[in-house]
Amino acid sequence: MLQAQIFLDADEHKGELSLQDFILQFLLKHKVKGATVFRGQFGFGERRRMMRPHELFSFDEIPLMITFIDEDEIVIKALTNLRKEWKKGFIVTHDVKVWGE
Repeated sequence: MLQAQIFLDADEHKGELSLQDFILQFLLKHKVKGATVFRGQFGFGERRRMMRPHELFSFDEIPLMITFIDEDEIVIKALTNLRKEWKKGFIVTHDVKVWGE
């Protein structure tokens, strides 16, 4: 099994959809078993500037992470096709073991 994590900002868009909606719909079309969007409290990216979007009067972008786990072939196919549609962002994968099966 393979876990994918996709890092993006909440204010990003792909066409008329928010990027998170676009990616989740994309994963549905690729028959991924399930996906979850996590909202970050704060963090920093490659520019090394601390982002604190939940502080009063902050205009920082809210960091998001979309994660999903499926069979290796399904994850690889979905990410390969996603990269054809969306070239930005930071995506990582990890080998995982599902317990209890």
